[in-house]
Amino acid sequence: MKVVLGVSGGIAAYKACELLRLFTESGHEVRVVPTREALNFVGAPTWAALSGNPVSAEVWDDVHQVPHVRIGKSADLVVVAPATADLLAKAAHGLAGDLLTNTLLTATCPVVLAPAMHTEMWQHPATRANVATLRERGAIVLDPAVGRLTGADTGPGRLPDPAEIFQVCLRVLRGRPRDLAGRRVVVSAGGTREAIDPVRFLGNRSTGLQGYALARTAAARGAEVTLVAANVALPDPAGATVVRAESAAQLREAVLAASAGADVVVMAAAVADFRPADRHDVKIKKTDGEPEPIRLTKNPDILAELGELRRAAREAAGDPAPAGRVAVDPAVIVGFAAETHDVLANGQAKLARKGCDLLVVNQVGEGRAFGTPDNAATVLVAGGEPVEVPLGPKEDVADAVWDLVAARLP
Repeated sequence: MKVVLGVSGGIAAYKACELLRLFTESGHEVRVVPTREALNFVGAPTWAALSGNPVSAEVWDDVHQVPHVRIGKSADLVVVAPATADLLAKAAHGLAGDLLTNTLLTATCPVVLAPAMHTEMWQHPATRANVATLRERGAIVLDPAVGRLTGADTGPGRLPDPAEIFQVCLRVLRGRPRDLAGRRVVVSAGGTREAIDPVRFLGNRSTGLQGYALARTAAARGAEVTLVAANVALPDPAGATVVRAESAAQLREAVLAASAGADVVVMAAAVADFRPADRHDVKIKKTDGEPEPIRLTKNPDILAELGELRRAAREAAGDPAPAGRVAVDPAVIVGFAAETHDVLANGQAKLARKGCDLLVVNQVGEGRAFGTPDNAATVLVAGGEPVEVPLGPKEDVADAVWDLVAARLP
C-alpha cells in the first residue's frame, strides 16, 4: 500500500527513520514529505535513501506532476510523526503553506497524527482545541507518551514508540471502522501481584498481551484510551494513557477513577481473587521445620463492583453520587474469564453474577492464552447468543470484541 510519512520540525524527527524502516520492510511504498523545519533535523538525502523515493518540502518542485494534489489523493494512509503543535494548528485551520499541509488538505484516505512537543504546548488550550477539531473531522490524533523530553523535562509530550505507531497504522490500513471516535474507553491489562513480604508475592501468568491489543486496536478505531496496566513489561501502546498498578487494590482504585465518565470499560486484567491476610514487613526467613501457612483473604471483585456502581447510577437517575462513591455509568462493561475446565458453564455463571454486558471466555493453561501471541475465545452476550472467535492474533480477538461493543453503544 502507498503510505505518506509526514515529518514536522521537532527533535523527535529522527525517530521517524525507524517508522519509515518498519513500513518499507513490511512491503509498503512510502513517500516522505517533511516540512522545511524537519529538514533541519534530518536531511532530504536520508529520507530519499531510506524510502527509495524523491523527497521535497516544497509545492514548487516537479510542478508538472502537481504533487500538492497527487500525493495525498493517491495515498492509502497519511501518517505524520512527529506532529508538532505548529503542524496541528495548521492542519486544524486548513493552512497550506508547504507540501505536507497541502497533502493533508487533499488526502482522501485515513490520517494518523502522532504529536510530540513539550508538555506545556500539548496541554495549552489552543493545542487541545486543535486536536479536538481534527478528531471531529475524522483524523486519528494519538495522545503522546509520557516520558523524558528535550533537556531535563519529563511529562506528556513524548513521541510514542515508532513500533507502536506502526501497529496502529497497520490496524488503520486493514480498513477497520472508526466507530469508537469520540468515545472514552478504559482497558485493564496484565496480572496483579499480592505481596507476601518485601520479596515474595502471589501472582499469575498474565503478560498483558490481550489487554494491550485491546488498547491499541481501540486507539486505531478512534477512541480515547486509558490503559490500567498491572506488572506489564510491554511498550506503551501509541495513543493510550497508561496508568500503572501492582496489586488488586491499586488496580481497583485506578480503574474506578478512570471509569468516571467512560463509555466503555474492559476488564482484561487477570486480577488475583485472593491476597495474603497478613503482609510481613521483612523477608520471611527459612527455618527448620515446616513453614507457617499463608492465610488468604478475598480481594474486592472489581468487575462486579463496576456493574453495581452502574446499576446504582442508573437508579439514581441523575442524582449526585453519595459521598465517597464514584459515579460510574459506562454504556458497555466487558469482563474476561480465564478458565481451565467447564469453560462455558463457568463463563455463563460469571456473566450472570457480574452484571457485565459481554464476557470474553477463554481456556488457559498448557500454553494457551497467557503469554502467547494468539488467542481464541467465546464472547458471551447478555441477552444474546454466544459469539465464537477462532484462533488468531490477539489483535483479531480485540477487533471482534470492539465490533460487539460498538454495536451496543448508543
